[in-house]
Amino acid sequence: QEQLEESGGGSARPGESLTLSCTTSGSIFAIYAMEWYRQVPGGQRELVARITPGGAIKYAESVKGRFSITRDIGENSIHLQMNSLLFEDTAVYYCHANPPPPLSASGPRLDAYWGQGIRVFVSS
Repeated sequence: QEQLEESGGGSARPGESLTLSCTTSGSIFAIYAMEWYRQVPGGQRELVARITPGGAIKYAESVKGRFSITRDIGENSIHLQMNSLLFEDTAVYYCHANPPPPLSASGPRLDAYWGQGIRVFVSS
């Protein structure tokens, strides 16, 4: 069972910054898209940022210009730098390893993996 180890997070005031990190195995990191999701109580999990092995990046509109996702190849890690935090950034953030599509329509699909979640709390 592959594991995603999350770190960082915690509490911050509006306008401050926090960094989340997620480390996985090299075999996962090499071929999976790595993503951060977040979820508030009673809400659905939403994609915050994604980075592919090739370096393609996608952000949710709500975090564009404030959050930055990067890959650390040497550490098999991704980092989410969260700047200019807002109250509405408060959530549990989850690291997600998204497998590549099967090589063929009938081919096996690799498993996806979730981290356990890490809390980010923005308050004054």
